[in-house]
Amino acid sequence: MSDENHSAESHSAEPARTVQLDRHLVRALAHPMRNRILGLLRVYGPQTATTLAGRLGVNTGATSYHLRQLADAGLVIEDDSRGNARDRWWKSAHQGTEFNAAELLDQEPELALGFLHGVGQTYAENIFGFIDAMQTMPEDWRDASVLSDYFFHLRADQLDAMMREVMAVLERYKTPDLTAPLPEGAEQVTVQIQAFPRETR
Repeated sequence: MSDENHSAESHSAEPARTVQLDRHLVRALAHPMRNRILGLLRVYGPQTATTLAGRLGVNTGATSYHLRQLADAGLVIEDDSRGNARDRWWKSAHQGTEFNAAELLDQEPELALGFLHGVGQTYAENIFGFIDAMQTMPEDWRDASVLSDYFFHLRADQLDAMMREVMAVLERYKTPDLTAPLPEGAEQVTVQIQAFPRETR
């Protein structure tokens, strides 16, 4: 499973493309706000605790604390090219996240469930934000956007094959650097994928 809000590589000076989460890094991301902070840094580039607080609607003390926890885990680093004695700028140490949910659940089920619930909460907030914005969204973006689900009868290997095909399509459209200026007419677009067996009656 991967989580790439997030993503993209390019030059040697840029962060590595992905980090593989182990139980120690999952522990650092167990708080939902840290997940959101990391996502914001990957999508919008370097930020201060103050700018992050404004985006998240919390106080600067909270974002400063969570940034320190992320820094201790090696997930964020200071941006030495910005800031001064008063303002510290932070950037993501990586541009995407990969994790094996089944392995994490076997190793530390309670910790893994807390982390995955946080991921799910972020996805839900993304959807609600889109719905709230639909009324004032340009018509072409409303027409291009999709909010739907599909049902299948599949074996596990068939679902795996389907997802590999879908991921291959997404790879063709991947943006090399999400923090770069937007091309004319472009917007940042989120594509969320959840595919899982439903509970049977």
